[in-house]
Amino acid sequence: MSVFPKILVDQAHSSAWSLSREVAARMNPANPADASLARAAEVLQGTGLQVVGHEQGELTADALEGADVLVVAHPAEARSERVVGDLPPVLTGAELDAVEQFVRSGGGLVVLGECDQDTYGNNVNELLARFGLGLRSTLVHESAEGGRRHQGNATWVLAEAGEGAGQGLLAGVDEVAFYRAGTIDTSEAPQALVLQRTSATADPARQPVAVALPVDAGRVVVLADSDLAGDDSIDELDNARFVSNVVTWASGGNRAATLTAVSGSGTVDLPEWQRLKAAVVELRATQSKDGSIDGEQHDLDRARELVDTMKREIAALAPRFPHDADYLAALPGDLDRWVGSGFAKPDFLDSLMAFRPDLSREDGIEHLVVFPMYTQNGNPDRVFEALLVSVQWPDWLAEVEQTYDNKMFLAVNFIDFTPGYDTNSAVLFPETVAVREVPKFSWGAIFCDREGARFRRVVSEASSLLGLQLPPDAERLVRSQDLAQSTFAMWDLIHDRTHSHGDLPFDPFMIKQRMPFWMYALEELRCDLNTFRQAVELEKQGQPYAKLVQYAILFDRLFRFPITGERVRNYDGLGGQLLFAYLHSQDALRWTDNQLSFDWRRVPEVVVALCDDVEKLYRSGIDRSRVGHWLASYEFVTTYVAPHPASTWAKGAAALPLDGPPKGLTDLVQPDEFPLNVFYEALRKKLGDTIASTSGITATSADTRVAA
Repeated sequence: MSVFPKILVDQAHSSAWSLSREVAARMNPANPADASLARAAEVLQGTGLQVVGHEQGELTADALEGADVLVVAHPAEARSERVVGDLPPVLTGAELDAVEQFVRSGGGLVVLGECDQDTYGNNVNELLARFGLGLRSTLVHESAEGGRRHQGNATWVLAEAGEGAGQGLLAGVDEVAFYRAGTIDTSEAPQALVLQRTSATADPARQPVAVALPVDAGRVVVLADSDLAGDDSIDELDNARFVSNVVTWASGGNRAATLTAVSGSGTVDLPEWQRLKAAVVELRATQSKDGSIDGEQHDLDRARELVDTMKREIAALAPRFPHDADYLAALPGDLDRWVGSGFAKPDFLDSLMAFRPDLSREDGIEHLVVFPMYTQNGNPDRVFEALLVSVQWPDWLAEVEQTYDNKMFLAVNFIDFTPGYDTNSAVLFPETVAVREVPKFSWGAIFCDREGARFRRVVSEASSLLGLQLPPDAERLVRSQDLAQSTFAMWDLIHDRTHSHGDLPFDPFMIKQRMPFWMYALEELRCDLNTFRQAVELEKQGQPYAKLVQYAILFDRLFRFPITGERVRNYDGLGGQLLFAYLHSQDALRWTDNQLSFDWRRVPEVVVALCDDVEKLYRSGIDRSRVGHWLASYEFVTTYVAPHPASTWAKGAAALPLDGPPKGLTDLVQPDEFPLNVFYEALRKKLGDTIASTSGITATSADTRVAA
């Protein structure tokens, strides 16, 4: 089932607009673009929306089943317009009832009206009256002197944005043209949001021409002109973004807030898994930090019994995982050697090398994982963990991977886990496993469901606290767990690959190196900024997750990273602080009147500009010494983020012991070298409980805390 909404366009009731260019050419041979919504469909499909036509039969509950939005596009009698569809432009009483029930139960309705509404012989106003709205039969004119005419045409008017200009439903929208528009009566729906209205110099003046209205669980949008969505007009000004925004918003009724949880194949319910998990939980409680067991403090006979239980249940479960046969066959050998060593520091190199989930990247395939390991951002001790995971590898993600070659990357979701993953840990990395030597690794996994769930909860709460009006597609991302975890899969695939690409003045993974923590911050931020840049290009190509990846990077970096974890060398936090400060310095982000807003038209170019600046820093770093690059990087960060008042580094090179070993320099770094600004100090107090609540979060638990 697609995670993207389905948009149903009525083509049966004598519509003046066709989704087909070929049909439009028959309707209007001289100017097919004046009868075609094909381009509008392409715009919507480029954001992932499914656009289909309702071509025959009445609008019944069955016909509307599975749709998220119904579009009624200027129905008209054949005497007044060239139309498509065999039914008259008048909806029957039963159809009106079906559409009203569809909306009130969570569906969306978008009505494309027209000027001189009463002349077309439809009963659109009878439908709209059920929601307190109506189209006035008139033709808006704009004054010649000082008026807001489009291309000098008196009846092509440039509307003025209503409240919340540039935000929410109007994100990225500056100018919209209405071509021969009527107006909208909202007197019976005072809660309606006026998106666009005529200017003070128009006749009639200051009247709504586009409105949005929540109705029970659903949403209604009315436009007093249909031409702005037509092929000959939609690519003018910001018409395309406006149409995309309103249709996407209409799809966001409560019926769209659904979750397809990872249910797995049923292994989690088997007694073999339950016994294995219980044995691991009991055994890990006896292990020391390095994974060994102290026989003076714990019963080694009981430990042997638990290991025997683990081997027995692993063997019983193994047939369910034929793709992991080599690994599951090697596990007992590593367990036996550990027992034979007297439960010394464990070494599971042999079984780890046999575990190759990267060779079976198939959507929905499951893995049983048992290792002594620490969990990054979770449990620091190398004790046993047992996991059931499901791989997320749909065809579209496999296609993206062909461009961003990353054979080591694995997107996974939780099915079940032991306590080490009841934490903030959202990765499964082979380097965390207890081994005798560090081998060359061939895979790394990210838990997209946890990342997506955490993102949704934090962004939902943060946007509410900050008065941020999310763009409709960002709102949809926050509402849908399926959409979020798919978005994180694409983000991490490109991010992970970026570590080894570009001008790199140092080992990008910084393995066993001791550097000032802002170097780690810049590297992680560089990978995210490059991923953002790639997503901007992919959006232009119509990749439906590309815009969502941009939102995910932006909001996760700005809202979660700076206030998550301790303030001791918090490199991810610093990366978020730097992004915030850069956007603020370029006026692409504003904190005014206790409300956060973005200049959504400029955000992509500003983030890409920061990416350019970081890449210039890296490129010039190749010609510097290691310490010289540290100093240049520090100067770059302090251009935007204020250092600690007591910082020695902030005093410049003259204050640093440059003639000694690098350790002397790193020792002088303040634990919190770059404190939070006043915005983040306040946000941390208000959002702290929400951040804490995401520890151990799963896809299923996420929806219980995300605002509808």
